Amino acid sequence: MSADSPTTIPSLTYARFEAIAPDGLGALLAMGKAVDAAGLEKTLTELVKLRVSQINGCAFCIALHLRVARRAGVENVRLDMLTAWRDTDLYTARERAALQWAEHVTRFPTAPVAAAAQAEIAANFSEQEITHLTVAIANINAWNRIAGALHFPPMPEG
Repeated sequence: MSADSPTTIPSLTYARFEAIAPDGLGALLAMGKAVDAAGLEKTLTELVKLRVSQINGCAFCIALHLRVARRAGVENVRLDMLTAWRDTDLYTARERAALQWAEHVTRFPTAPVAAAAQAEIAANFSEQEITHLTVAIANINAWNRIAGALHFPPMPEG
């Protein structure tokens, strides 16, 4: 491609990404498995992954984590109200602290993590849990950036 040729951003499917970057995919999946093995509640981690994906506008990840959250037993009303979690009593104190932490960590590049968020997460999670939760947030942010930038279409239900 010449320097004068316009470049286009590819639109990849998940399967195509897997074929092109199997090691990168493996690393991302390994991070997710490590978080799952750490013992955090699946419903909590799925709410966090979904909320981060909403913030980042990743259609692929939103669709995926809605399905996973439903299979994990998260009620539809809690999924429907997730963008307004602060304005409802549908979420436990622990979930609220995790959602607040997820929002702060996701927005960290442009806004420092507030002391109140640090205090709230510390009041509801152990040091080990905070570390694993932060890894989960970093992992979904990486997925959002990959799937969003490469325009992964949402996978069909199945």
